[in-house]
Amino acid sequence: MRAAWATDIHLNFVGTSAASAFCRDIAESGCEALLLGGDIAEAGSLERWLRFVTDALQLPVYFVLGNHDYYGGSLVELRGRMRRLSLPGLHWLSAAGVVELAHHTALVGHGGWGDARIGDFAESEVVLNDYVVIDELRSAGSADTISVQADPMWGWNHKPELAATLGALGDEAAMSLRPHLIAALESHPRVIVLTHVPPFREACWHEGAISDDDWLPGFTCQAMGDMLREVVGSHPEREVTVLCGHTHSEGRCDPLPNLHVRTGRARYGQPGFELLQLGQG
Repeated sequence: MRAAWATDIHLNFVGTSAASAFCRDIAESGCEALLLGGDIAEAGSLERWLRFVTDALQLPVYFVLGNHDYYGGSLVELRGRMRRLSLPGLHWLSAAGVVELAHHTALVGHGGWGDARIGDFAESEVVLNDYVVIDELRSAGSADTISVQADPMWGWNHKPELAATLGALGDEAAMSLRPHLIAALESHPRVIVLTHVPPFREACWHEGAISDDDWLPGFTCQAMGDMLREVVGSHPEREVTVLCGHTHSEGRCDPLPNLHVRTGRARYGQPGFELLQLGQG
């Protein structure tokens, strides 16, 4: 089976002409499914673009959410919308569980989150838009709605609370994916894990190098990485490939002999994809 893998396509930055060309190229590639690794659009337009891609391709589309997909909205609200979204051929992996892509290959996924545990979040001066335009991060756990509304930098100005919120999101991602990964490993010799945020320092590539301690907190999910090491390490006879993005730069690493991580490249305004050979159908 051949699948197209695309990450960080940011369709809200392109017109329908470029999006149509992107879909046409995928359809003409001869692939049998599309794996979308997050940062598809933003909260206000996500369903529209998911519908656009699914209608254009007429192929199964499996996706996870990236941080940009929540921009202008709420984590809780958007995830509720994704659970209610029903389009033939469209599958949100957080809800889909284990998907058999080929006889020997299963797919699982979760978008993950930059959980502020790798690098030096306390001293970092890198202010991600996430902390300003996503409701739960802007408020950083505060119940003081009036103060939060008056200060768009509330979350960043309360870094311990923001760090706790980010850590909780990383933990949630790892705990959500864990049972699906275990089930997939018990039933298939090869597993593909689709995520958005690199789960290891060594996978956080930017322009040919690993990101530094200022950028790593927002661009890695340690909770996901720790879970992957534990679960995959206890199944040495299985092969796991993690597909991530978020950094817009390409790279590879092998945290374990049977755990391989590929970070996908991307460019704003130029959505692209890569073909993957996943074995016999």
